[in-house]
Amino acid sequence: MKPLGPIPPGFSPIDGELAIAGRKARELVAQAGRTPLFVYSAAMIDARIAQLRAAMPDRLAIHYAVKANPFDPLLRHMAPLVDGFDIASGGELALVEAAGIDPKRVSFAGPGKRDDELTAALERGVTLNLESEGEANRALAIAERQGITPRLAVRVNPDFDLKGSGMKMGGGAKPFGVDAGRVPALVRRIVAAGAEWRGFHIFAGSQALDAAAISETQAQTLQLAAELADESGVALPRCNLGGGFGIPYFPGDVALDLNAVGAALTERFAALPPVLADTRFCIELGRYLVGEAGVYLTRIVDRKESHGEVFLVTDGGLHHQLAASGNFGTVIRRNYPSAIASRFGADVTEEASIVGCLCTPLDRLADKGGFPRADVGDLVAIFCAGAYGATASPAMFLGQGPAAEILA
Repeated sequence: MKPLGPIPPGFSPIDGELAIAGRKARELVAQAGRTPLFVYSAAMIDARIAQLRAAMPDRLAIHYAVKANPFDPLLRHMAPLVDGFDIASGGELALVEAAGIDPKRVSFAGPGKRDDELTAALERGVTLNLESEGEANRALAIAERQGITPRLAVRVNPDFDLKGSGMKMGGGAKPFGVDAGRVPALVRRIVAAGAEWRGFHIFAGSQALDAAAISETQAQTLQLAAELADESGVALPRCNLGGGFGIPYFPGDVALDLNAVGAALTERFAALPPVLADTRFCIELGRYLVGEAGVYLTRIVDRKESHGEVFLVTDGGLHHQLAASGNFGTVIRRNYPSAIASRFGADVTEEASIVGCLCTPLDRLADKGGFPRADVGDLVAIFCAGAYGATASPAMFLGQGPAAEILA
C-alpha cells in the first residue's frame, strides 16, 4: 500500500461517519443536493486566523489572497477577520466587490494586467502592485486621462528565493515584479508623477513548511526593503512581506511551526533600521488560511477489479481536484490525505485506488491507498481541499461542470 497524506486535525467521526463543522458528511451532501461537493468549515478558518494573530507580532497585518478560494460566502466570512485582500485579476476584483468588500482594502498583483483591469482598479481606489516599468507607464497614463490620483506600489523581484518552497517567485529572471536594482528609479518616478506611493510587495515563494527558511526569507525581505527605501530617498509607507506559509499535503509532511516564525519576526521588528520605523507591514496568505478547512466529497458510483486491483470509481475527479490528482505542479505523484467519509475511522481492510469519472488515466485521486472496504454509494473525502480546488481545476473538461460548494 502507498501511504496517504496526513488528515488535518479537527476532523472526527459521528456515528462512524466523517463530520465537518459538527455535521455528518451525508447531511452536508443532502443540504447541497448533490455530489461532488466542496465543504469549507468556517470554524476551522476562524481558528486558523486566531492562531495566526496570536503567533505573529501585533504590528503585522493579515491579508487574504483571494486566488486561493474566491467562493462568495467565504469572502464575506473573511471580510471582518482579515485586514486586507490581495487579488490577481479584474475578475477577482468583481468578486470582492460583489461580496461587499471595500476596494480600498484591496491590492492587485500579477503580470499582464490589461488596460481595462487597470482602469477598473484605479477608479475604485485599489492599490496596484506594479510588475514592470511598462505597467507603471500605462497606469499613470490611465490615471491622468481619468483625473485620478493612482495608488501605486512596486512589486520587487528579489535576488533571493524562499528555500524549500513549492513555487519560487523570486530570484533570477522572472515575469513577476521589477528587478531590485531598477526599483529606486521607478519609485522616484512614481512619486514625481503625483501618485499616492503605497510601498513594496516582495514575494519570494509559496508552500513552505520550514519555519527557519521562512524566517530567513523574511529577514532578507526586511533588509532589501530598507536598502531600496534608502536608495529611493522616499519614505516607505507599507511593505507586503509576501506569504509562503505551507500546509501538509503528503506523507511525511510536518506542519509549519507557526510560533517559531512569529517569534523570529517579532525579534526582527524590534530591531528595524530607522528607515522602516514607521512602515506598516503585512503578509498575504491564502492556502494557509483556508486549505485545511476544506473537504471535497465525492460519491462512489462503481466498484471494479482489474488484474487483482480494486478501483473505486467516483462521480468527481481531477476536473475539481487537479492538485490531488498530481497534475498541478508536482513532479512525482503522491497521495493527498483521503478517506472513506461514510466509514471514517474504520479499520483498513483493503488496498484500493480512488479514481474519477473522466476517460483519462490521469484522473486518479488516491493511488493504491489503504481503506476500509467501500461500495457503491459510499462517500469519499479528499482533504486539504479548501485552496486551489474549485477554481484551479478544469471544471469544464469533458463537459462535467463545477462541483457544488457550501460554507458550513
